[in-house]
Amino acid sequence: MKLTSLRWTIPAFLALQLGLLWLQGAQLHRQNQVLQGLREDIQSLTESLENSQGTASSDEEAAAVPANFWNEPVPQKKVAVLGAEEEQESAAKELKASKDSAQKAVKDAREAQSKVSIEENARKAEETSKVQAATNTWQRWVWGALALVAVALMARSVIRRRG
Repeated sequence: MKLTSLRWTIPAFLALQLGLLWLQGAQLHRQNQVLQGLREDIQSLTESLENSQGTASSDEEAAAVPANFWNEPVPQKKVAVLGAEEEQESAAKELKASKDSAQKAVKDAREAQSKVSIEENARKAEETSKVQAATNTWQRWVWGALALVAVALMARSVIRRRG
């Protein structure tokens, strides 16, 4: 009866070990897929950030604006035509309003980019925690399989010594 139990015990342990190795391979494959997805997300995120960097720092903004825009207004000649001064004043007001609007748009864009960055960081942290959880899961299976292999080897040596 001992010889019969040995004939099925060793193949059973080997089959169990093979199954655990297959499970480990499946977990590694799934983890690889998750990591590839994260890499693609990061690449697309960096591309979108590079594309949105069109609104550059204030130095670059100053370089992009014509010099006469930032200079003090040149003293204007008095025109004899009635209403010319009013037109110039309204043009100056429109220019100031457009400048204020542009500055507000830049400020809003920076705030939106900061919010997107915060959301992306939260998403990255969530993905990292998922990957960590998946890693912990397959590591438990690996340690269990190693313990089972060690027990099987010890049982085999005990059985050989008795036989």
